Amino acid sequence: MRVAVVPHSTLRRRALRRRALWTGGELLVTVGVFLLLLVAHQLWWTNREAREGAERKVEALEREWAGGNGSTSRGESDTTAAPAPDTDTDSDREQPQPTRAPQRPATAPPHRSQAYAILSIPRLHLRVPVAEGIGQRGVLDKGYAGHYPHTQQPGRAGNFALAGHRNTHGEPFRYINRLRPEDTIEVETKAATYTYAVDQTLPQTSAQDSGVIAPVPRSGARPSYGYQDPGYYITLTTCTPEYTSKYRLVVWGKLVSMRPRYGPGPGR
Repeated sequence: MRVAVVPHSTLRRRALRRRALWTGGELLVTVGVFLLLLVAHQLWWTNREAREGAERKVEALEREWAGGNGSTSRGESDTTAAPAPDTDTDSDREQPQPTRAPQRPATAPPHRSQAYAILSIPRLHLRVPVAEGIGQRGVLDKGYAGHYPHTQQPGRAGNFALAGHRNTHGEPFRYINRLRPEDTIEVETKAATYTYAVDQTLPQTSAQDSGVIAPVPRSGARPSYGYQDPGYYITLTTCTPEYTSKYRLVVWGKLVSMRPRYGPGPGR
């Protein structure tokens, strides 16, 4: 019986192939585990961390305001907001016009990334801080709502415009597409609580559609959405579809009431 003789070169090639396959398999498993950990970090850990941090900040603001004396906080105007209409939130009601009463000089705006208000949306069981600016690390990745610079402050004539993550990092605006007309949006500051009523939703527009945060908000890409007259508006913006940043989802509301946190102080 003849025994086949396998050259050493062939054996070496087979060993090298087995080693390459084993190494490749280990590499694929390592990459897969890494990707799973990355997804878990993005979808679970960042949400948990941001939500806990946002809750702590809300509590800190409430403690700070509870110990205050009624003076306006940094970033709010030392002026009285125009009288709000009654609580009728019918979208056909007359929109309040900018006040023409003499106004005192506004205080300095909030520092960049400073949290200075609380946004509450009862339908979504949402309660998060509002901070100045829309930077990722300093504001949005903390689970906060970010105030667009150069848009108005809450309760003032014009457009108080906010941005927030829809996915990851607390995802505070994930479900704003569920808001319906007359749902309430509250913005609490050291001076007052401003209540807005949801009026319109723009399901999708370009990320460059800056008209949605204009003083009189109106979509440049879809002009049938938005307004023509000055008023007291709030704008919520976030990315859409979920897990992408290609387009923007926009919700608009109108101011319906203002409730001072404190009575008028001396000399006011």
